[in-house]
Amino acid sequence: MQGSRFAFGPFVLDPGAGTLLRNDVPVAVGYRGLSLLAALVGRPGEILGKAELMDAAWPGTAVEEGNLTVQIAQLRKLLGPVGENDEWISTVPRVGYRFTGAVEQLGEAKRKPLPLPDKPSIAVLPFVNFSNDPEQDSFVDGLTEDLITDLSRISGLFVIARNSTFAYKGKAMDVREIAGDLGVRYLLEGSARRAAGRVRINAQLVDAVSGDHLWAERFDRGLEDIFAVQDEVTAKIVEALLGRLRAPPPRNRPRNLEAYDLCVRARKLIDDSPQMAQEAHLMLTRAVSLDPDYAEPYRWLAMNHWMGQVHWGGPTEAARSVALELARKAVAIDPNDAGCRWILAYLLAYERSFTEADAEFAKAIELDPNEADTWAALSDIAVLSGRVEEGLEHISKAFRLNPFPASWYYLTLGQAQYAARDYQAAIETLRRDETYRTSSRRFLAASLAQLGRLDEARAEAELFLVGNPHFTTHHWATTEPFRDAATLEHFVDGFRKAGLPE
Repeated sequence: MQGSRFAFGPFVLDPGAGTLLRNDVPVAVGYRGLSLLAALVGRPGEILGKAELMDAAWPGTAVEEGNLTVQIAQLRKLLGPVGENDEWISTVPRVGYRFTGAVEQLGEAKRKPLPLPDKPSIAVLPFVNFSNDPEQDSFVDGLTEDLITDLSRISGLFVIARNSTFAYKGKAMDVREIAGDLGVRYLLEGSARRAAGRVRINAQLVDAVSGDHLWAERFDRGLEDIFAVQDEVTAKIVEALLGRLRAPPPRNRPRNLEAYDLCVRARKLIDDSPQMAQEAHLMLTRAVSLDPDYAEPYRWLAMNHWMGQVHWGGPTEAARSVALELARKAVAIDPNDAGCRWILAYLLAYERSFTEADAEFAKAIELDPNEADTWAALSDIAVLSGRVEEGLEHISKAFRLNPFPASWYYLTLGQAQYAARDYQAAIETLRRDETYRTSSRRFLAASLAQLGRLDEARAEAELFLVGNPHFTTHHWATTEPFRDAATLEHFVDGFRKAGLPE
């Protein structure tokens, strides 16, 4: 539903945001009605068949035609007449419906520029692969990701997360527009070429406000020096923005470049699907065998075991034990890596080792206050502890550091909004394209149920169960790291009202 907005009469429909405004005032319209209206308004004057409309509002679900008739009647009532007698939506007997009003396509709503932080702020844009080998894309992406991590560990900087900067990969855009979207002043751009055992890197630091180039340099080194080059680039940027600072503790670097390549490829597959998770597992296991003193593959293997078995079914107790062991191994190898620390903290919370988990979260933030995933994970744990306002603050900070995040950020935000009893906000969050078809649907169903929209809630619960057929409320309640009985009961109550199985 992402894309253009549509204006007709006093109305503006934004399918991507899930909103309908009448004279700039929000109109309360259900998701099915919004989907039908988007389909009709998107093709004004055309006859849309009943089957096509039902597929737009109830994708992948068999429903009676009467449901469509009811939704169209409700839409007509909401929109009111056009002039004295005409209706916005006309019936074509035995065929379907047609939108009769004049529609103006407005284009996407522009994002409001984010305010600049109170410290030097930077985003590292994806470096361009200048080799003739598309297989080197992962290596160049890994170079970009590592530079983000290196800069993120500098407490005097504000650094945008990888997921958000990679939203611009392959796009030709003005640096000022990108900086405005991300809310930063400085951008690092670059390119890399890897061939015949050597790597050539070009990098430049741009002030997006003035358009000035603050620093630019070319590096041509042997491939074995790649991590020394990363350290040098980081030092040059920090010096340009902050002057000379004491360097953070050294990172654990791989000794085997094949292990590094495997790890870079696996990062992208962790949070995708059970099949992709299995592929990532094979890559990470191979990386560990090639370089047993490299911390990062242990970190991702820990999440791979935990997500693959806890979220997607299987022997959860054994998988969680293995995951925790791997996370501890990662921290033991590299105690200065915030990513290893927050993953250990998260798993410890699920084992209800809350004191140790809290200490690990605190250490992760101390090591890298710019690590957006830490704040998002901490939000999840805080909400389930009953500290809902704190959880909302944490996920807000995560979104600021990562304005275009992975789908699980929206799940975490929607969960926090549900816990705060802001059900309408939770519905809007959880119906975003980024998260709508994921396991976040259980919180969407609960939010709808709490507003008394039981038909919609039960439809969403049914769709959730298609992808999660073994889900039970009891199993979920006993395995999530709740520390507050009232918060637990509130979630269970919503699941029950939505019709999710006990």
